[in-house]
Amino acid sequence: MRDRRLSSVEMLRPPVLAIARGPQRPSSVSKKDCERCLTWIKPSFRWMMYRSGWGGKEGQETILAVEIARVGFDWALRNACLSHFDRDLHPDQPSWKRELKRAPARVQWDPERDLQLKPLPYRSLQLGLAGKAARRYADEWTVSVTDVTPLAHRIHGLVREGELTAGARLLPEESGYPPGDELLERLRPSGT
Repeated sequence: MRDRRLSSVEMLRPPVLAIARGPQRPSSVSKKDCERCLTWIKPSFRWMMYRSGWGGKEGQETILAVEIARVGFDWALRNACLSHFDRDLHPDQPSWKRELKRAPARVQWDPERDLQLKPLPYRSLQLGLAGKAARRYADEWTVSVTDVTPLAHRIHGLVREGELTAGARLLPEESGYPPGDELLERLRPSGT
């Protein structure tokens, strides 16, 4: 993670939508279409490879590295709600449901993956954006969009050949969010 920008990886469905994201969104794709469902920011490349089957699952063939402004990522976290009820973080289920309904972003934690896509003993943050957050992501926060599908296929090929060290060298550089950051404290469920 850099000081002012954060690289994230996003999977898109179907591949034609890959050109309909970010500041270059064609006029034929309305803002309303972009907000219809959650847009997920997935900062873990390996988790995305797990989710998309290295870009091989139908409707998940295009993988983009989306660099967004750190201020936008922080805003989304500040305005997010945990995607599931946790009695250690929420007073009761009805309060959590109201918060989830109002929040323009939600956080879920999924097991991180190794290069062979096996679960690791720690979790990766996934950040879902809707409404105002999705608009700001598309119109304000996106700095650059790069198609990393060929990179994913290259790394996958090395993994299939048993060349894990060579594959690991090609992974995009990732680092964790600053430890102890107050933005994450209210979003970190029990056991993470």
